[in-house]
Amino acid sequence: MIGYVTVGTNNLERASAFYDALLAEIGAKRWMESDQFVAWAVAPDKPSLGVIKPHDKRPATWGNGTMVALVVDSREKVDQLYKKAIELGAMDEGAAGPRGEGFYAAYFRDLDGNKLNVFVAG
Repeated sequence: MIGYVTVGTNNLERASAFYDALLAEIGAKRWMESDQFVAWAVAPDKPSLGVIKPHDKRPATWGNGTMVALVVDSREKVDQLYKKAIELGAMDEGAAGPRGEGFYAAYFRDLDGNKLNVFVAG
């Protein structure tokens, strides 16, 4: 149902470099960009993630309680993406591991403080 999600940034170049490296781990590439935003997807008809400078020109802030979840197909990919995020300077919000029956996940904040989760169900 979700087509795309954007998270705010105050430094588009830095955020783009972070997500270029992080999302390459799961085969996502840039598919749209302008001087205001960059979006990544594994295919143009699949959900995408973007970083954007706020339209109102005010500073970007992260939302308390807002989180973007990235689904992958194995526990190994959860571990890989979490490790890569931390290597790129992300802040740990919960290392990879089981979170109840049939759900394996890791949590981190990107360089702008936006909270992300990477998970596999089953």
